[in-house]
Amino acid sequence: MDQGSDGQPTHSVQDVASLVSLPARLEAILYLKGRPLTLQELSTLVGLSESETEQGMLILIAGYAQRDTSLEIHQGNGRYSLQLRPGLGELVRDLLPVNLSTATLRTLATVALKKRILQSDLVDLRGSGAYDHIKELVNQNFIERKRQSEGRSYWITLSEKFHRTFSVLPDLGGSAEPSQAA
Repeated sequence: MDQGSDGQPTHSVQDVASLVSLPARLEAILYLKGRPLTLQELSTLVGLSESETEQGMLILIAGYAQRDTSLEIHQGNGRYSLQLRPGLGELVRDLLPVNLSTATLRTLATVALKKRILQSDLVDLRGSGAYDHIKELVNQNFIERKRQSEGRSYWITLSEKFHRTFSVLPDLGGSAEPSQAA
């Protein structure tokens, strides 16, 4: 396993495929993309045939049907999406301490999971709409953007306001902050 420029281990798609089941990878893709995807798009993203991908989706759908969970896999118009079960949308909106769209919240959740991510990598994960999400999140002070010392992208990190709002303690581990270029 190689190490990235930040000293963290990097995983190839093959490494991840051997560590995580196909249904779990499909679930992660649906969550991170935040929009309905065709079977062809899913199969391209997991690097498998449409038939294998469809089998993985059937297992994932069956798993959600058997669990008492607030989420469901929705299939419609030849597309799959991960969404809240009907009737829970209002509950979640009432509980959110901020006024952010679901897509923007998913982008924020991706940053929170990664702790620090290049803007270009975030856009690769979330799609071009992430540029608008990033702008909104910076304007509301939930994330911070710092220019990469080498390269043209920005490091995206969580702000103090994020930690206060969502009652999440910052990771005080030994990871060094990216250096800021002028």
